[in-house]
Amino acid sequence: MADRTFSTAADAAGPLQRVCILGATGSIGTNTLDVISRHPGRFEVFALSGASRVPELLAQCLRWRPRFAVMPDAARAAELREQVRAAGLPTEVLAGEQALCDIAAHPEVDVVMGAIVGAAGLSPCLAAARAGKRLLLANKEALVVGGGLFMQAVADGGATLVPIDSEHSAIFQCLPEDPATWHQRVDHIVLTASGGPFRERDPATFASITPDQACAHPNWVMGRKISVDSATMMNKALEVIEARWLFGLAPRQIKVVLHPQSIVHSMVVCRDRSVLAQLGTPDMRVPIAYGLSWPQRIESGADLLDFTQLKALTFESPDARRYPGLQLAWETLEAPPGHTCVLNAANEVAVEAFLQGSIRFDQIHHVNAQTLSDCQVPAGTAESVDGLLALDAEARRVAQAVTQGIQQGVAQSHAG
Repeated sequence: MADRTFSTAADAAGPLQRVCILGATGSIGTNTLDVISRHPGRFEVFALSGASRVPELLAQCLRWRPRFAVMPDAARAAELREQVRAAGLPTEVLAGEQALCDIAAHPEVDVVMGAIVGAAGLSPCLAAARAGKRLLLANKEALVVGGGLFMQAVADGGATLVPIDSEHSAIFQCLPEDPATWHQRVDHIVLTASGGPFRERDPATFASITPDQACAHPNWVMGRKISVDSATMMNKALEVIEARWLFGLAPRQIKVVLHPQSIVHSMVVCRDRSVLAQLGTPDMRVPIAYGLSWPQRIESGADLLDFTQLKALTFESPDARRYPGLQLAWETLEAPPGHTCVLNAANEVAVEAFLQGSIRFDQIHHVNAQTLSDCQVPAGTAESVDGLLALDAEARRVAQAVTQGIQQGVAQSHAG
């Protein structure tokens, strides 16, 4: 069995690991850089990417001086390139999706943090998997959109896949290192969920929820899209789908319970009825540090869990009235391949519409369910990246039509 000793920042065990961070300006990316900063003799930042935040990515380039920086948008990349050149940095600035794939699969890269939010992260994460990298997967959509295709790429490329979502990291930490033994030991897993900011709010009042209220998560600091997903518990629905692929489980082997304190991050129920759990403070630097160092452990910077200061740890079943979208996870997993891709695309459209004020909070689920009903999924769609991307685009078109229908209904009611 591999050594699981605890390493310190001063411990430069083995050769320097070159890290590519996809989505460096988001919360996962910045936390990854925070962990790396604690281990200067162990990691080197080789490449960074950011979606749109030029000032933030420039600041990271100034701090870390990576070999490459990538932005998907050519105009923003040109802006960054000019500022990088003016600062006298050695960083080469690239643009476009292919550039993201290129840095993820670069021969000199050892570790790839896949933290691009949404379906946009699928292609670069696939490139890293096919190139045999250690892939730290924080982009749950890569598995939700193309689970079978993605896991085949991991196997074919000989990649090492380490989950970074706190719940999946918890499961991963509770399982033996040899995946071949998992099915012999595991009866089922239990993903915990905080319940978000509306766990005790009357569902009859959900129509008046504002974006700022939905983004005020009680335990975690996250981006706005992920915060809304937590409030609807669509994040947990996506995590159920992700867990099915990560751990080779049947849908019925994945359970969800509410745990408002976010101390128990998830559990494995073994065949002998033993329950293994991973506990810790709600800090994403813990799973990030584990992913960077696996199978060892390094300092994360997170606070130590003080059991003497803990309040009661409580667990309860999710309320279907508050979280109607959660059940869509099992429904799409039981449906023909491709339906999970449709669900993810619809949810991205619905959440964006809510954040822009185009639909109400309680209408997010309607958009998701109606899109699943209206969108056609041709047989064989999930067998190729092109097929999945085409399905993703069609699902977004259908979801947009559903949101527009909602808006037109509102306008007509006001006119009447």
